[in-house]
Amino acid sequence: MKTSHLIRFFFIGYILAFVSCTSVMMENRAGINPKDFQQSVDGKSVNLWKLENANGVEMLVTNYGAKVVSLLVPDKNDGFVDVVTGFKTLDEFIKYETYFGAVIGRYANRIAKGEFTLDGVEYKLAINNGENHLHGGLKGFNAVVWDCRKLNDNTLEFHYLSKDMEEGYPGNLEVSMIYQLTDKNEFKISYKASTDKKTVVNLTHHSFFNLSGDGSGSINDHFLILNADYFIPTNDALIPTGEIRLLENTPMDFRTPMPIGSRIDEDYDALKLGKGYDHTYVIRGEGMRLHAAVYSSKTGIEMRVFSDQPGVQFYGGNFFDGSVKGKTGNVYGFREAFALETGLYPDSPNQENFPSPVLEPGEVYKHECVYVFSVRNAK
Repeated sequence: MKTSHLIRFFFIGYILAFVSCTSVMMENRAGINPKDFQQSVDGKSVNLWKLENANGVEMLVTNYGAKVVSLLVPDKNDGFVDVVTGFKTLDEFIKYETYFGAVIGRYANRIAKGEFTLDGVEYKLAINNGENHLHGGLKGFNAVVWDCRKLNDNTLEFHYLSKDMEEGYPGNLEVSMIYQLTDKNEFKISYKASTDKKTVVNLTHHSFFNLSGDGSGSINDHFLILNADYFIPTNDALIPTGEIRLLENTPMDFRTPMPIGSRIDEDYDALKLGKGYDHTYVIRGEGMRLHAAVYSSKTGIEMRVFSDQPGVQFYGGNFFDGSVKGKTGNVYGFREAFALETGLYPDSPNQENFPSPVLEPGEVYKHECVYVFSVRNAK
């Protein structure tokens, strides 16, 4: 082959490869460019993956914090709505560490004064929330790069080794997770963890949802059901008092569908101390069961949450203040997204009457959580 022909051949091949790569890179309906996630953090490669089911539901996930970047689900107008908060670039996720879409660990929620005792040994954790420890510390699982591989079009597998005394926790903790987007419009999360030293574990998922659409305004008009008769009151630092309180005749009661904001301003101690809803609810029953259901009449989207865990933390976006702009270009304002985090209760390492978070060597921590999306009043 002549040199000129060879150069022409490679030039055409390069152009075709570039066009092909570009088309693949832009192949998502959320308008996210995977190139904006492809960099190295702490010496490990970060990327972006797309999961898609047979119904056109699309989810974008990065292995930085195992974060869900976008989640497009069907609405009542035969369209698709992105129902999670997030950013268009990895740099923004790192700059505004907001827990958006992330896995939380080693211990989700708060541990009082960042300390607990196991077998007579006192452990001091990183302090990152007033005088307390929150969501795994200064660099929890939400801010590390997970090993990730795509098993098929709708399944990702994650792995992370949390080393002994990371953020103050004892034991080398091996953690694996599966994210699956099923053809039943389920986002399924399966957690497993094992340790070589007695430790405490409480993992959860921390997407912030707005079923009317990301950046679309208040979630106070969403209807909520919580499958609970009791909740966990806290002090003004959101640390449990140790009480497990009946919901009956309180504005905390969502056993029947109620708009989130319908009673949020009532003169009630738990609401005042939490600055709104930011509480763990004690879920009825055992095994895999319904924890919560939320519905937006604007889009017709309903989300049901199932898990095998004893509690769910309902957070109503009380600390959003409009200082962060999301992927739609809109700011995230006061109570414009909510979270439903399945797991154990806050501060369980220091509360003898709460379910135990202790994991022993030879045991396997397991946790299943499923977010199911459907449409009401479909045309």
